[in-house]
Amino acid sequence: MKAMLLPLLLGASLLVTASLPAQVGINGLQVVAEVSGQGLTVNDLEQKEGGKLLQARYQFYLNQRKALDDLIDTQLLANEAHKKHITVDQLLDQEVYKQVKDPTEDQLQVYYEGLDTKQPYDEIRTQVLEHIRELRRTKARASYVETLRKQADISVLLMPPVADVDVAHSYVRGQPDAQIMLIEFADYECPYCQKVTPALQQLTKEYGAKVAVAFKDFPLPMHHRAQKAAEAARCAGEQGKFWEYHDVLFYSLLFSVPDLKKHARVLQLDADRFDQCLDNGEMAAAVKKDVEEGTSLGLTGTPSFFVNGHFFSGVVDYSVLKQMVDQQLAVNQREHNKATLSKR
Repeated sequence: MKAMLLPLLLGASLLVTASLPAQVGINGLQVVAEVSGQGLTVNDLEQKEGGKLLQARYQFYLNQRKALDDLIDTQLLANEAHKKHITVDQLLDQEVYKQVKDPTEDQLQVYYEGLDTKQPYDEIRTQVLEHIRELRRTKARASYVETLRKQADISVLLMPPVADVDVAHSYVRGQPDAQIMLIEFADYECPYCQKVTPALQQLTKEYGAKVAVAFKDFPLPMHHRAQKAAEAARCAGEQGKFWEYHDVLFYSLLFSVPDLKKHARVLQLDADRFDQCLDNGEMAAAVKKDVEEGTSLGLTGTPSFFVNGHFFSGVVDYSVLKQMVDQQLAVNQREHNKATLSKR
């Protein structure tokens, strides 16, 4: 499988490289534009416009990954057909499509009634039948391929784009020098951030010292209470209880200023010190710094993640987080093995 994936990855690398000019200029860096005789390099582009490029690269990665998954599925079917000394079409007919049953006449009638059409049932019955038959065949094929995936040894080397994110002043759950640093840009009022929080906690429990999670504030403009909630969590952090307060916010979903102060008392913080910190906006600048960093990275929504610098975003669940962590652990293991071999 690895031998099959390597040409694809090399091809993708060549494609990206080919889109840049061959001209070499300042300090050996590629010059991508000249303005009145002054060369602009790839490094200039990355430093000054990197945020705009990150989202575009991520979309390209998603398209690549979809194509790669399709290619893996095709290869799995080909491998299974080869083992049985038959063609892929014969394999599907024997192992998959043979088990697919046609809909009953009643089911066809019900489906037809749900269609927005004025054509008589008898005229389109054959089309409806073929459509439902194809849906069932597609579902059966996907289920069969998933079984093959579970039985196969698959290593996906294609990874999301990378960006540098500063965690020097961020709160980290776990060891800062853990093998995997997962950085989350989040908004306390964001329902998707609320939904993924238990998954992140499960991740740190399952992987222990291997994984650390860093939190970055990115309150969105439409969530009017998220800014103050972010400040409140940092005020709690000044008293050593950032993560306890962070968890209370995501589980209580109570963000009014009076509620923020009640949370502090439940956690037995110094109430006067907390209130002064919150009322005076002492943490506003720290929250703003995270927002500015996220904006410079081109982030537009939450949650957004970086796993060892590799960016991914959107509605994710535990399986996606685990997949990203496992991939990075595998990369670390490969690098360790190479280093060990080179010393022999």
